[in-house]
Amino acid sequence: MKTRSVEMVATPKAPHFVGDGFRVHNFIPSYPMLDMQRMDPFIMLDYNSKYNFPPSEIPKGVGVHPHRGFETVTIAYEGSVEHQDSSGGGGVIGRGDVQWMTAASGVLHKEFHETEWSKTGGVFQMVQLWINLPAKDKMSKPGYQSILNSEIPKVTLADDAGLIEVIAGEYNGSKGSATTFSPLHILNAKLNRNGKADFALPEDFNTALLVIEGSIIINDNEKVPTDNFALMANDGSKFTIEATENAVVLIISGKPLNEPIAAHGPFVMNTHAELVQAFNDFNTGKFGYLED
Repeated sequence: MKTRSVEMVATPKAPHFVGDGFRVHNFIPSYPMLDMQRMDPFIMLDYNSKYNFPPSEIPKGVGVHPHRGFETVTIAYEGSVEHQDSSGGGGVIGRGDVQWMTAASGVLHKEFHETEWSKTGGVFQMVQLWINLPAKDKMSKPGYQSILNSEIPKVTLADDAGLIEVIAGEYNGSKGSATTFSPLHILNAKLNRNGKADFALPEDFNTALLVIEGSIIINDNEKVPTDNFALMANDGSKFTIEATENAVVLIISGKPLNEPIAAHGPFVMNTHAELVQAFNDFNTGKFGYLED
């Protein structure tokens, strides 16, 4: 089995605010080597690195806005988020939990710091992924998966190296909790200092790592510090990560859809005509209603 090499390591760009509640560094698609086609089916990754929000009686976040044609996946590392959408999905996720919204044919949604958490404030750290839907599923019914950390399968590694949380896909035969429309893996590696984890992911799957905590070495030679993003080349399947200090690493890997991408703002479709239709449907109220 051939070793997969590191294609590039990206440092976080200057952060920007999404609404007033999410201070994010964008990795996908803001880097030339991390555009939507290269990272297919992952079309966006925003990383809210650790940021201390002061107490607020009015929860900060993002008001009502539409989506169509893809899924949003929010992974909570610190803090708490409340979500609601026009298809009836919603709930609260806290540390270790995952919110998986399938926008598909179209929803309105909003997301804010959870009310009680907002009153005390504190350290906030999250990742939001956008995962493209196959053309045949873009106009399917919207859905919502709330995945509590207690429901996420965990694989204990040998030699007290740590554990792997399997959010989607599988690791060493343990299958993730999330239902997906295309083959992909989303894993959290939580490694103790000097702990090692081995991975074997299909060579054609686009694969990347985000170091959430600590620092790691990939394949015994590529150092990746905290808050950095490593893109893996499509030149092999196996690779190893070793924690040089206690570390948390998000691993994403997905089979490319290899379909045309037409993206504008909150809509990701296959053609320009479908984008025009999405805007028309939104403007005529076909995404439902959600109170701001």
